[in-house]
Amino acid sequence: MKIKSFLSKDKLIIVVAFIALGLSGLFLGMNLPKINSKIQETIAAKKAEKEKAQLQRLAEMVLPKDGFSLSFSWGDMGPKLIKLGVIDSAKFEQALTLSDEQKEVLEKGKDGPVKIDGANGQFVVDMLWALGLAQKSIVYDQGPLGTQYKSQQGNFASTGGWSLAKGDAVAYLNKFDLIPLTDEQQQRVGEIAKNVYRPCCGNSTWFPDCNHGMAALAAIELMVSQNLPDDEIYRNVLRLNSFWFPDTYLTAAVYFSRQGTDWDKVDAKTVLGQDYSSYSGATDIAKKVGPLPFNEVIGGSCGA
Repeated sequence: MKIKSFLSKDKLIIVVAFIALGLSGLFLGMNLPKINSKIQETIAAKKAEKEKAQLQRLAEMVLPKDGFSLSFSWGDMGPKLIKLGVIDSAKFEQALTLSDEQKEVLEKGKDGPVKIDGANGQFVVDMLWALGLAQKSIVYDQGPLGTQYKSQQGNFASTGGWSLAKGDAVAYLNKFDLIPLTDEQQQRVGEIAKNVYRPCCGNSTWFPDCNHGMAALAAIELMVSQNLPDDEIYRNVLRLNSFWFPDTYLTAAVYFSRQGTDWDKVDAKTVLGQDYSSYSGATDIAKKVGPLPFNEVIGGSCGA
């Protein structure tokens, strides 16, 4: 009787265990979709958190809070441009809210490296735009503005769009030797300009039909006049473009990072080329990268 009783209890335990196992399996089966969903949500959240941290790291490289110090200075360009009428100081100060330092650059001039950051991008582009408009350049003699579009020179955003001069902006186009350049240096300006694009259009700086094109041209001319090496010139123009078109270059940085190359290791000339920095190139890279969790959509305007 004791043996039978023991077996009965043992069987009972086994039966109960099987019932419990069956019930837990039934419970698990009924809730499996919910469990899978929670797992996927957790994975997605961790992935998004990792991508956001990576994006922040890249943003600090592409658009550092303290900005960049560039390899050229304003010197006395501001006072010269005012004296010549390329800049009407009253119009300029009405169009922009100038800091004390910017007023000094405009009215008195200032030595030391030009700095660009998230707060002064419009001032930098407008100053360089005025200089790029007025400076005599091979770009205006041999490029599209001096050849096929010579009779339409005033019809572009970079020319007709410069509303901060005294009188007609086209009257100042390609008129002054503000930046002394030899013929050899002019040739070098032209070659570099052909390799520098901007994502607001499909043209290189060889055809500066918008403000960013003329501003980039002036920066190239200033640096070529100092005989800086090509790689330093391209790197500085990329820094300018990055603050003028931040979304474009943050997206490009993500693209290169996914290919295994950090932003500080990319070749600036390559990034400024048609495949990455023209409108079509930047659009293609954005499609490859996909949407990113930017705080806001920011970019450059081609107006004064």
